[in-house]
Amino acid sequence: MTSRKAIYIKGFAHDNPIPAACRIGNTVMTGVINGVDPVTGEFPDSLEEQCVFLFQQVESIIRAAGGTMDDILKMTVWMKDSSQRASLNKVWLATFPDANDRPARHTLQAALQGKRLIQCDFTAVIADGR
Repeated sequence: MTSRKAIYIKGFAHDNPIPAACRIGNTVMTGVINGVDPVTGEFPDSLEEQCVFLFQQVESIIRAAGGTMDDILKMTVWMKDSSQRASLNKVWLATFPDANDRPARHTLQAALQGKRLIQCDFTAVIADGR
């Protein structure tokens, strides 16, 4: 029987009693990840800064689950203003520079709460043995 493992990381918490992610076997799925500063817990004013923090949170979560950024299969991204994808794409391309080795991504516009300008979730499949 495969057991479920809740994934928690320092500097990341949901308002509700849920983990950042969950792993069963080699599959990892997250809840919503925001572009919040993990040290201060505050949202930066700029989309660019929120994008950087968002990807830092993604990397921290996948590492806590026992994987790497190479294990991410798909990301879904919600933006307050999807016409500003250039900020997202800048960090995306720095994170996944090889066009033949990127996860799938779907970006949607959403009415995000408060100072949130961007958020995402992801699904990963971690290689056997990790």
